[in-house]
Amino acid sequence: MKVRSLLTANIYKKILRLSNSARLIHSSGEIMNYMTVDAYRIGEFPFWFHQTWTTILQLCIALVILYRAIGLATIASLVVIVLTVLCNTPIAKLQNKFQSELMVAQDKRLKASSEALVNMKVLKLYAWENHFKNVIEKLRNAELKLISSFQLSRAYLLFLFWSSPVLVSAASFLACYFLKVPLHASNVFTFVATLSLVQVPITGIPNVITVIIQAKVAFARICNFLEAPELQSANFNGIIFNEHLKGSVLIKSADF
Repeated sequence: MKVRSLLTANIYKKILRLSNSARLIHSSGEIMNYMTVDAYRIGEFPFWFHQTWTTILQLCIALVILYRAIGLATIASLVVIVLTVLCNTPIAKLQNKFQSELMVAQDKRLKASSEALVNMKVLKLYAWENHFKNVIEKLRNAELKLISSFQLSRAYLLFLFWSSPVLVSAASFLACYFLKVPLHASNVFTFVATLSLVQVPITGIPNVITVIIQAKVAFARICNFLEAPELQSANFNGIIFNEHLKGSVLIKSADF
């Protein structure tokens, strides 16, 4: 909450100091996105950051317990988990790309919408409502395509990680069969109980990856905005005024 409040306050202060050239680049719609969406995602990131290392810790402890229960057959479980994470890497890169493009599309749509609302008198006067409506709908359709692409990649991640516990158990039991590891009530129940414990952190990995990607994109956007050029405030304390002249303003050689 403190991180989010600090970012929102700094963005607001930056708005007051933006130069005219920077105001042309960063529209009011984009700035609204910086305050509401990007600052929120960075504020939510610390919780998910702790989810990252706790998930790894839980997986390591679970593998130790599995090794004590089924011995070398644990290697099969480890291989499946590693393969699951490796299959996720290209999808994570795609998600990063889709998220960056989605935020740009949202900025364009918000910019067009805010400009249409601010200049509604002009639109009504020249009967440009349908034209601007079509422009905004076109931008929205482009945004929807990116949203669908992002959600499809996220659905693939969820399917991969929800199915991973089943794959881990199947691979482990198959390894026990080939390695002639005896399966009796104690080690089978230990294996099943341990697998159910790590199922929650494993299935939470897609959410962690998604939040990290979103926070990375949001951080880059806010940094770009905070580094935008500002108005140059001149220091007038060093100017020496002529004491013999009366009045605050002197006009010389003027024609009215």
